[in-house]
Amino acid sequence: MIRKLIMLFVVLFGTGLYLSAQETWSLEVCIQYAMENNIQIKQSVLNTEYNENLLKQSKLGQIPSLSGSTNYTYSWGRALDETTYRFSDNQQINSINLGLNSFTNLFNGLRVRNTILQNELNLLASYEDVEKVRNDISLNIAAAYLTIMFNKELESVTESQLEITGQQVERTLKMVDAGKLARGNFLELQAQYASEELNLVNAENQLAISLLNLQQILDLPIDTAFDVAIPELADPDEDPLVINALEVYRIAEQDMPEIKSAVLGLESAEKGLAIAKGGRSPQLYLSANFNTGYSDIRQQVVGLSPPMQVPIGVTAGGETVYTINEQEIPEYGAYAFFEQMRDNTSTGVGLGLSIPIFNGWQVNANIDNARIMHKNAQLELQSKKLTLYATIQQAYADALAALKKFNATQQALVSMEESFKYTEKKFEVGLVNTVDYNISKNQLTATQSDLLQAKYDFIFRTKILNFYKGEPITL
Repeated sequence: MIRKLIMLFVVLFGTGLYLSAQETWSLEVCIQYAMENNIQIKQSVLNTEYNENLLKQSKLGQIPSLSGSTNYTYSWGRALDETTYRFSDNQQINSINLGLNSFTNLFNGLRVRNTILQNELNLLASYEDVEKVRNDISLNIAAAYLTIMFNKELESVTESQLEITGQQVERTLKMVDAGKLARGNFLELQAQYASEELNLVNAENQLAISLLNLQQILDLPIDTAFDVAIPELADPDEDPLVINALEVYRIAEQDMPEIKSAVLGLESAEKGLAIAKGGRSPQLYLSANFNTGYSDIRQQVVGLSPPMQVPIGVTAGGETVYTINEQEIPEYGAYAFFEQMRDNTSTGVGLGLSIPIFNGWQVNANIDNARIMHKNAQLELQSKKLTLYATIQQAYADALAALKKFNATQQALVSMEESFKYTEKKFEVGLVNTVDYNISKNQLTATQSDLLQAKYDFIFRTKILNFYKGEPITL
């Protein structure tokens, strides 16, 4: 008895300290926290941002490209002087070239346009994938939350049964001491009490594990003071099962993000096939360029020499005959850097047509692969629908089975409680032995446990059905 009082003091004192630093979480708070902090949701959101960048990039791909280039060259040896167009030996040359180039597709089989449309569909599908992750997390949280509630009630039932057995142990001990019962009855009850103590420890462990599981789903630190609010839940009734599984599926088929994502994936695969077929189309493109350069051996004309007399022959008398060279002789000088860059500019515009003839069967292979992806997307959509329908059917069947089990167990519990009360009174007056008493008590405990299990199983399954009908998950 002293040991029990000490344990009770420790539990109460420790619980008081724990609760003083503890925050109680409702199901709605848990779901909201997960929506903002869950790592899986954050990763799926990052995937949408990636697809947004792909879409932006494909749209900007319609704008003409512009690139600049520059290079510096140092050479020596035999070289051509572009000023005089004469070769010279052992010449050292420093040259710089600058250029701008622009290119744009005018037509390439609508591949650019179809790529944009495909990326838009992929982005929309990624948004639906985020919603799918959120839905899965919400359902997982609801299941973990209801498990905690079940374990709390089971712990309470186990503790109550332990208390009843403890009272019987004390009463039996008094009767043994008074000589009214054999000591074996006391020992058997004491063994039952020890067994129920173990059951209580197991129930406490299950509760702790379920709390830990919910913290892990929420990505909370494990050492965080954590507990959940326990709302009052009505006993199961048939109202949530008025609508059948097929009607729930017809609603879910239009609203569930996994179906929307699969539909968008099929449309994306159709655009992928169009892109692959566009590889057979000729490509019409427009290009433009601008170039200039500098060389340190180039010179510019700085002046012209006056006409010169050029000997052309000798007369019979021996006199040299001259003629006037009418062409002025240019004189060359230094050619400044910026003047060369200005004078050496050249600009061009081109229109090109590229016609695919043979490229190692690559285009046909791409088309075949795109057809395979399209067929796979069709099968993926069909699979998603079948999975959704199977999930709804299973939830409906489980809810119906849980409701039947609850109703039957509830009726059995009434009879079991009356039977145990009768057995307990007979045991107190010595008309029933310890073995029969323990059997009756264990049957009562098992029935109470079955009733709780059926109750929470029904609640969870109906929450799934309501969720697929478009209702938020609440308690």
